[in-house]
Parts: sequence; structure tokens; C-alpha cells
Amino acid sequence: MSLLAQERKDLILQTLYREGKVKVLPMAEQLGVSSETIRRDLDALETEGKLHRVYGGAVRSGYEHGEPSFQQRTHLYADAKQRIGKRAAELIEDGDTIALDVGTTMMELARSIQGKRNITILTNSLPIASYLSEALNNNRFTGKVFMLGGQLNPEQQSITGPLCEQMMAQFYLNKAYLSIGGLSLTSGVTDYDLNETFISKLFAKSAREVIVLADQSKIGVQAFTQILPLEEVDIVVSDQEHPRDWKDLLEKKGVFWIACE
Repeated sequence: MSLLAQERKDLILQTLYREGKVKVLPMAEQLGVSSETIRRDLDALETEGKLHRVYGGAVRSGYEHGEPSFQQRTHLYADAKQRIGKRAAELIEDGDTIALDVGTTMMELARSIQGKRNITILTNSLPIASYLSEALNNNRFTGKVFMLGGQLNPEQQSITGPLCEQMMAQFYLNKAYLSIGGLSLTSGVTDYDLNETFISKLFAKSAREVIVLADQSKIGVQAFTQILPLEEVDIVVSDQEHPRDWKDLLEKKGVFWIACE
């Protein structure tokens, strides 16, 4: 099989999205090229920011030293996050009870809540609660906002801990919106902060419908700890289509994928 360099890279990325990692020797055998050729392709893809080189192969790019602060992440993929937030807000119906967890994409969803009537919103995010309070006062929507109490994480501007978990256990939701660290076929929905993961798990457990927000940097990534297996997700809202070879498994697991325009 004779492939151009870009065709090889596309196949490497497809394997990476599907399996979360790529090994040099099997990929060289599959594509009928030398190991050195695959190593050069991996080096080029790392330079493009599409993967992270490890011994014997590569893994999807993520945050190697933990997730950056909320403020540092604000300007990353800003346009994509705005489009995701706007599309995700369209799924909210009048009368809904929803949960918004922490994250910069979730902040864009909060900013996009306009004209909804009699909705109830729970959140463990300080900036989201602050914004929603202002929006409620200015009649951008009607309803109630609940700020969950507990331990403050000033870097991520989130509330977590046992008190937060106990409070959340009292509620039932129509929809839980989750802003995540990674999404893959093998690891499902993952994140970097263990305490925030516990709250996101409770949001999902309490909801009739789980909606995951995932920009292009999250697809194929495995973060530190699992929130949910993929089959417990109802909808993914992303700025791009799912990888082509994810289609059958997404359908099998009942996950509906919305790609923003």
C-alpha cells in the first residue's frame, strides 16, 4: 500500500481517536512503511499539536501537568466554545431543571441562556453562578438559580467536597450538562480534577438526560479520572463531526452527536 504523507497522518489520527494511542511497529506494518517513516509522521503531528509522543508511539494531546486554571483556559478555542455553548443552550426547554458543572465551555452555555421561562439551574461554578444571577436580575430568563455549597477551589473557581455532594443528592434534574477533559471510545467521559468529577457524576446520576460539551481538543483524549462510560451519555455537542470510525459504536451505545455549524 502506497500512501501519501497526509494520508498516513489521517490514518494515524483515526487510530489515535479510536484507541487513544498509537504504537510505531503495528502502525508501520499496517501501512506498509518503515518504522522510521511512522516516527517522522508522529513527530510532525506532535509539532502540529495533534498528539503527544511517548516511548514506542504516541497518545492524544492533553494536559500533561494537570488542567490549567479557569482563567488560563478562557481564551483557548474561544470561538468553538461559543458555538458549542449557543447550540447546547438551544436544548433547554421552558420549565427544565438543569445542572451546569464547571468550565469555560459551560460559561459560554450560561451566556447563551436567553428567553427561557421558569427554568431551575444548579451549578457548582462561581463565575457561572455570578453571571446567572446578573442574567436573572436583567430578565434574560426567568426561574431560579441554586449555588451548591462546599469547599472552594480558587484556581478552578469551583465548589466541591462532601457538603456539595450532600446538597446535590437532594435534587432531580431534566438535564445535566458536563464540561469535560476528554472523550474517547475506550475511556468514555473523563476529567482532570477528582473532586469536580464526583460532582459531575452526581449531576449525571440525577438527570434524565446527560449532555456532554466537547470541543475538538477533547476528542480522543483520556484525562485523569472517569466521569461516565460512553453509553451513559445521551448527547455530545461539539464544534466538529465525530471521527468517521466512531459512527457505528456511537450508534450502538445510543449517543447522539451534534456538530455545531
